[in-house]
Amino acid sequence: MKGELLAATRICKGFDGVPALRDAQLRVRAGEVHGLIGQNGAGKSTLIKILSGALQADSGEILLGGAPVRFADPIAAQTAGIATIHQEISLVALRSVAENILLGREPRRLGFWLDRAAMNREAAGLLARFGLEIDVTRALGAYNIATQQLVAIARAVGSRARLVIMDEPTSSLDDREVETLFGVIRKLEADGVGVVLISHRLDELYAVCERVTVMRDGRTVLEDDLSAVARLPLVATMLGRSADEVAQVGQTAFTRREPAPEREPLLQAQHLATGTRLRDVSIEVARGEIVGLGGLLGAGRTETARALFGADPLTGGWMRMDGAAGWTTPRQAIAAGVGFCPEDRKVDGIVPELSVRENLTLALLPRLARLGIVDAAEQARRVDDFIARLGIKTTGPAQPIRELSGGNQQKVLLARWLCMQPRLLILDEPTRGIDVGAKAEIQRLVDGLAREGLGVLMISSEVEELVEGCDRVGVLRDGASVAQFAGPTLTQAGLMGAMAHGAAPGDG
Repeated sequence: MKGELLAATRICKGFDGVPALRDAQLRVRAGEVHGLIGQNGAGKSTLIKILSGALQADSGEILLGGAPVRFADPIAAQTAGIATIHQEISLVALRSVAENILLGREPRRLGFWLDRAAMNREAAGLLARFGLEIDVTRALGAYNIATQQLVAIARAVGSRARLVIMDEPTSSLDDREVETLFGVIRKLEADGVGVVLISHRLDELYAVCERVTVMRDGRTVLEDDLSAVARLPLVATMLGRSADEVAQVGQTAFTRREPAPEREPLLQAQHLATGTRLRDVSIEVARGEIVGLGGLLGAGRTETARALFGADPLTGGWMRMDGAAGWTTPRQAIAAGVGFCPEDRKVDGIVPELSVRENLTLALLPRLARLGIVDAAEQARRVDDFIARLGIKTTGPAQPIRELSGGNQQKVLLARWLCMQPRLLILDEPTRGIDVGAKAEIQRLVDGLAREGLGVLMISSEVEELVEGCDRVGVLRDGASVAQFAGPTLTQAGLMGAMAHGAAPGDG
């Protein structure tokens, strides 16, 4: 029997009188991989922030290795042996990879000078455990999100923590990188380290976790061996519904779409290129149509979205909207009726220190202002309308957006563009890193917008989301369009084959 490493019991926490945690608890054994799941807003992030020293509990008790602890700040938690890998990369983009991995525990010569050679060796050795061979002397920001995520994980592993908390660690990783991460998790388990894995992907939980804790509405509603809980009851417990209700829901919340009639394209983009990232991408989107964009990590999906929004300059190709010439900047794209929800909402989407109101109306402010003065009454009316329309869970428009769950932050970003009455909405991983309940809400919302006549370009790493939610799907590989699927050819097998081999079945 493994000994108990962490026991957090009767944890309560509130914000502005609104309870976020109500008698929550989490128990983790040494050498155990423990799953922590729940819908967005269930209290997972608040609990993790308390365990990592970023927040203080209003009441409750935390025992680490049998001794009571109360962390004044994250440094105190790290010193005690708790390493947390947040879903939002919390490293320093302008510092080198090695500096990020060894931050706060840099090796020194003669107790004073940084030993950069030793830093680089240790960092490279840690990353090699993940099958990652990169230049550790380069700035972290020069690498993509997946690489940054692996660097964050390597930093936690290298800190020799007793407990490692991983919040959606695979959300930016491809299948090969996920398997490498699982190998590291199993090694940590064998070394007696406790691992808390927060993930909305049930396959991952069942692959590596021994036990699971389920949270709902700020409370712990289930603690059990994962082998003793089938998937359907697990999801039902998380959602607070019966297993029969959950069984009637498909893999996604999209309504199966009838074959779209031939329509004049709203957006036409042909042979797009942006230097080395994009070589030859072509896309068309009509009104009322959801067009998917698939491809493996690094295929050029996000780069395509940025090019279509004018964020990255084109070196080749052209774009048109309703037959009119395209744009070269985001300002021009917005004026043309284009909205863009980026993949990394924490970095490129929300402004965390601003309120829900300010984030929601960020793009709309020029239209609300007269002689530099914002019409506060009209702003409040728009915000209240979209909070109600999209079901955004918040204590009020003045609440800082950083305090919202991931799913509700995503709704605010959608509302930001919907209040602009766009003609085309580009969604880059709109359901990434959010739980199944919030994911279904976003999917239903996108489905409804298309039925109202909005053109949607949706990028997703989840093949079933593309198959069930899109009229057509284009596949990218190495920065180029390689296949397109619609109607009976739009299947998971077809998409995965094109992603892997670069051609649709029958293309030769």
